[in-house]
Amino acid sequence: MTVPVDVDPHLVFVRSGVTPHTPEGCEECLRTGSPWVHLRLCLTCGHVGCCDSSPNRHARHHAGLVGHPIVRSFEPGETWRWCYVDEAFA
Repeated sequence: MTVPVDVDPHLVFVRSGVTPHTPEGCEECLRTGSPWVHLRLCLTCGHVGCCDSSPNRHARHHAGLVGHPIVRSFEPGETWRWCYVDEAFA
């Protein structure tokens, strides 16, 4: 089976009905008291991490550490997804 060029092959990691672990903010920043700018939700496991504009970039760190490549914005009114492997919208 071939995957169309415009479809991210990492979308197989996306699970439906993912529940955010910490809907109130970035999981690691909440533990350490660090600030964040925007939040991202891991669409594989529900980890909530801070974006690349935040000081600690926890969403990217999570993706690299555990191999969950696709996140979506966890900001109100935003539904876009990002693939950290391809550095592109998914």
